[in-house]
Amino acid sequence: MSGLLSVDEALRRILNGVEPTDIETVPLADVSDRTLARDVISQRTQPPFAASAMDGYAVRFDDVKTLPANLRLIGESAAGHGFSGAVESGETVRIFTGAPVPEGADTIVIQEDTKAEGDTITVLEVGKRAAYVRPAGLDFLQGDVGLNAGRILDPAAQSLAASMNYASLKLRRQPRVAIISSGDELLPPGSELGADQIISSNSFGVAGIVRRAGGLPVDLGIAADSLEALAEKFDAAADADIIVTLGGASVGDHDLVQEALKARGAQLNFWKLAMKPGKPVMFGQSTHDGRLLRYIGLPGNPVSSLVCARIFVEPLIRKMLGQTEFSPQIHARLATDLPPSGPRQEYMRAKWELRDGTYFVTPFDNQDSSILSLLAKADCLLIRPANAVAAIAGDNCFVMDA
Repeated sequence: MSGLLSVDEALRRILNGVEPTDIETVPLADVSDRTLARDVISQRTQPPFAASAMDGYAVRFDDVKTLPANLRLIGESAAGHGFSGAVESGETVRIFTGAPVPEGADTIVIQEDTKAEGDTITVLEVGKRAAYVRPAGLDFLQGDVGLNAGRILDPAAQSLAASMNYASLKLRRQPRVAIISSGDELLPPGSELGADQIISSNSFGVAGIVRRAGGLPVDLGIAADSLEALAEKFDAAADADIIVTLGGASVGDHDLVQEALKARGAQLNFWKLAMKPGKPVMFGQSTHDGRLLRYIGLPGNPVSSLVCARIFVEPLIRKMLGQTEFSPQIHARLATDLPPSGPRQEYMRAKWELRDGTYFVTPFDNQDSSILSLLAKADCLLIRPANAVAAIAGDNCFVMDA
């Protein structure tokens, strides 16, 4: 379609020159789902000593080669209260899970394989040398890189950082994303609607995408269809890193976002894309108080708005956080025939089914961009290139998470 920018080129322009946000120090309790700015290098060795993996007795393996073997109990080693002496030939120490293995001992005999009579411990069975001994550094060594910069901190990563003795971590500042809905027809959820009014729903989904990507969504509400109302919202968003407008990005008499941005000195990069849904997507930039503001105008149709936020807003946030993996595409196969595609790259709401390790994808019959309920039912988006030939069931295709 002549004059329309491709999705790939649009994304390239949006991400071009994007630098990571500033670094801030955050207490470990508050780092969940945040992005690391610096590698986490272990400040200690774990375990810091050879430790027992089971309850039982610490022995010298050479003393229990011939069974049964009688050993003299000389003490106890518990977690946090290790045995301070050494195990000599013919001796043993009662030991508990996680406790330090005493000097001289090299093997743990589990308690089920022993018989105790006073201070005499009879070993009935034993594993190989070093059985049930966790050597020092089994998990990690001091100086090891435990977590790499760019890592999103899930619960396991958070616990690992704690075990490496970090009380706080260096994280990327979360980009602030101002969200502005526009349109006289819009009212917030819970409102009493007039005959020509609808509920403003897109901002909630877009805010969810922003939050999932690691950004901080700031919903600035609904702007009326006037340049003054839009200017007021833009003023309120002046401290944002990204301003996302919903609706008003087309070229109708009431689509004023482009005009309002130009009035603020924004340089518009593009405003029409060869994609479906989502043709009227706009991108521009301006400088405010020495800071770069990025503007992404999304369509007003609910599905178009959310799909475009997924494809353009989410990667922008992730790159600002120093991440390198944005919206991975998954190889799949078609579960049904498809006709030739049109001149715009299409993102079709679809369901997938895993068969013998391969995803088979079935798009919904109705792909109207106003039908939000189908997006809520979709597992994925089937990506159909522009001007693709007819496809048959079993053909290769690519999908992305919905």
